[in-house]
Amino acid sequence: MKDVVIVGGGLAGLSAAWRSRFFDTLLLESQPRIGGRIRSERRGSYWLNWGGHMYAGPGSATDTLFNETGIEAVEIPGSLTGFNMNGKTLYRGTLATYPLRLPISMGSRIAAFTVGARILRSLIMEYINVVKVRPGESATKRQQRIYDFRNDVTFREWIGRNMPQDAEEIFDVTVTRCTGSVDQITAGTGIGYFSLVLGIGAGLNRGIVGGPSTLTETIAARLGDRVQLGAEVLEVVPKKDSVVVRYRQNGEEHEVEARTVIMATTATVTNKVTKDLPQDLRDALGEIKYGNHVVTSVLTNETTPKKWDDVYCIAAPKRSFSILTNQSSIVRGTEATRQPGSTFMVFSPGAKGAALINKTDEEILDIHLNDMDEVLGEGFRDSVVEAETWRLPEGSPYCFPGRGKIQHTLLRGTERIKLAGDYLGTMYTETAIGTGLQAAQDAMSLIATETQQAGSPKAPLLSAI
Repeated sequence: MKDVVIVGGGLAGLSAAWRSRFFDTLLLESQPRIGGRIRSERRGSYWLNWGGHMYAGPGSATDTLFNETGIEAVEIPGSLTGFNMNGKTLYRGTLATYPLRLPISMGSRIAAFTVGARILRSLIMEYINVVKVRPGESATKRQQRIYDFRNDVTFREWIGRNMPQDAEEIFDVTVTRCTGSVDQITAGTGIGYFSLVLGIGAGLNRGIVGGPSTLTETIAARLGDRVQLGAEVLEVVPKKDSVVVRYRQNGEEHEVEARTVIMATTATVTNKVTKDLPQDLRDALGEIKYGNHVVTSVLTNETTPKKWDDVYCIAAPKRSFSILTNQSSIVRGTEATRQPGSTFMVFSPGAKGAALINKTDEEILDIHLNDMDEVLGEGFRDSVVEAETWRLPEGSPYCFPGRGKIQHTLLRGTERIKLAGDYLGTMYTETAIGTGLQAAQDAMSLIATETQQAGSPKAPLLSAI
C-alpha cells in the first residue's frame, strides 16, 4: 500500500509530490508530458512559453518551493503598462496619463478618468489592506478575506454600464487577463488586476530563469519513476482506512491502494472520477467556472535593439489577444550587450479564446501574428522564425460572485482525499503551489498520526478521583 497517490502532474500535483517525497508516493499524470498548464521550451538563451509565466515573491509558498528545489527566479524587469489602442502603442508611462495619450474621444477620456479614480481609491483605501499578509495569520484565512472582498457583484456592475466603447475597452482588457469577462468576474477580482498592473500590494512579479518548465521538469526528474505519465485515472474510491485508485496506462488497467490521495486535477476532473464525495463538496466542485485559453508563442531573430526591449506586457483591446508578453524580458534585464532575437507570448482568454479555439492552427497563427505585427511594428513579422499555438478548452478558473461562500467546503476535502489546485484560490501559480504543499502536509500528518497509534499501545484512561 502506498502512503500517498497524487492524481495530476501539474504545478499543484508536483508541489504535493515534492513535499511528500520522503514518503512512499506515486504521481499519476494522464498526459505524455509533465507540467499541466505549465509549458515552456528552451531556445538558446531564450524560451518559448505557453503557460503560467508570473510567480510570487519572498515569503510565499512559491518562494519556499524555489528555495528547496534550487530554482532561480527574478523580479520581472520590463514594464507591465504597455498599451495598444486605435493604432497607437504606448510602451511605458503612468497609467493615469493614458487617456490623454491614446487616440480616444473626449467622452471616453472623461469616463476613463472617472472610473480610474474610483478604482485607484478602492485600491489604496481597501484592497491593499485586504491582501496584506498579517503576522500569525494563516494563508487560508487571508485567501478567504480576498474572496470576500466585493464578492457580491460583478466588476461590470461595480464600475457601471453604458460607458463609451473605448473607455469600456480600456477596463475590459485590463481585467481579462483572466478567463472571465467583466460581466462574470467579481468587482474584487477586477480591482485586483489593476493592483497587479500598477504593482500595488502583494502579487505575482517574478519569472523563472530558463522558463517555467525548468521548475516542473526539475521536480519530476528528482522524483524519478514515482512519476507515471500516460496514466489516466478512471476512478478514485474511498474505503474505510484507505483509497483505491484505478487507472489505465499503455492500454492496461491498474489498481493502486493508498492511505491518502491528493486530487491535483481540475475541479471538473476531481468531481468526475472521485466516488462517494459528500454532496455539499460535490456541489461546490460543480460551481467552479473555467474559461478557455488560446496561446501563441513566438521566436524572432532581429539583430538590433527594439522599442519593446524593456517592456514585459502590452495590453491590447480590439485585438485577437488580451495581452502580449515579452518572454525575453528577463534576458534583456541581465545582458551587457543585446543578443539577437526575442520571444513573445500572446494570450487570448475567455471570449477572445472562444473566437479562435475552433480555428485551425494555421488560421490562429496568421491572426495572432498579424495583430502582433500591428502592435509592435518595426518589421516584426519578417523576423519571426518559429511560432506555435496551444489551446486549452478548460484553461483557468475565474472568481464569480458568490465564490467565497463555497471556499470552506472545498478546503475541507475528506479525511483521506485532499484537494489541490489553482481553483482553490485567487493567485494562480501561487495558489497551485500553496495548496499542493498544504495537501501533502495534511496527508503526511494523517499518516504520521496513524503510524504512531499503530506502533504504540494506547495509554490507559485515568479514573476520575
